[in-house]
Amino acid sequence: MNITIKDVAREAGVSISTVSKVLNDGSSISDATKEYVRNIMEELGYQPNEQARNFARKKTNNIIYIVLLEEHIAFKNPHMFEIMCGVQNALSKKKYNLSFLGVASGEALSRIQDITGRKSADGIIVHGSVTTREIAEYLSASGFPHIIIGRPPFKCTACWIDINNSISGEMAAKHLTECGCRKIAFIGGPKGDEISTKRLNGFQSAMYNIGYRVSGKYIKYGDNSKESGYRLAMELFEETEQPDGIICENNYIALGVVKAMNAIKKRIPEDIKLISFDDYPLSRIIEPCLTVVDIDVYDMGYQAGDILFRKIKNPELNVQSYTTLPRIIVRNSTGKKTM
Repeated sequence: MNITIKDVAREAGVSISTVSKVLNDGSSISDATKEYVRNIMEELGYQPNEQARNFARKKTNNIIYIVLLEEHIAFKNPHMFEIMCGVQNALSKKKYNLSFLGVASGEALSRIQDITGRKSADGIIVHGSVTTREIAEYLSASGFPHIIIGRPPFKCTACWIDINNSISGEMAAKHLTECGCRKIAFIGGPKGDEISTKRLNGFQSAMYNIGYRVSGKYIKYGDNSKESGYRLAMELFEETEQPDGIICENNYIALGVVKAMNAIKKRIPEDIKLISFDDYPLSRIIEPCLTVVDIDVYDMGYQAGDILFRKIKNPELNVQSYTTLPRIIVRNSTGKKTM
């Protein structure tokens, strides 16, 4: 037998509206009455219909996390899922559900317009893989609660959260110079890649401030793959004056660099010191283990979920900020170990 709100009201000797206010934690009901009615609910085994309650309150208690989904995306963008775990943790504490929506390239805007038009969620988290100027402008104009993962590479008034990748590049440069390197190369991703560009700028800025010049021949652009890392490292090793330190944009590039160094019998870290970014997926299994500038994307996801919850409560809230600072994890590839 299903216990209804009427059964609870009759057993407690109160009106149905009082029970309803208790369910919604109404401020007009005393704490003593709330406790009494809730005890009756427990005794009767009453389970409120959350879907009906949310409908009445015009809420879904659902957040949609929208990302680009294509073949091998888990290898191309492993951060995506770590971020999602952080978001889920933050939202679950607020009794919100998180729905994952993968879209093909070019269809994100129409899907977002459908979600906001039908109000099938209380908020949207937009991964940087699908962010466009049109999406940012639409979200800003609509006033729909949202946050974008990753600072958009254009001016906008949309809410976003990001890691400060320029600082990451600075940290990598400072660590290598502290290890005695003076001729440091940077092997990055595509020339127009936002993250790679910011890390490169941070590296160059740090070197300039320290007083070291970075030769243009030490800056290499590729495609974020092991093959690209190998090819670009071999180009560096053909130079008359070879680097004594290399910053790799990611672990896949670093894997290719290590392969190149093994091929020409260069030793790590004795001949060349190596540093990369992010403590996964390969940093701990590459030999020697990589020193990395670790980016806490889980925490960024958690903060994104928390900000979105606050924006749902206060639609006027506008947040554009960087999150947790990265940290250096020192391992054998730079000649030092963490304790």
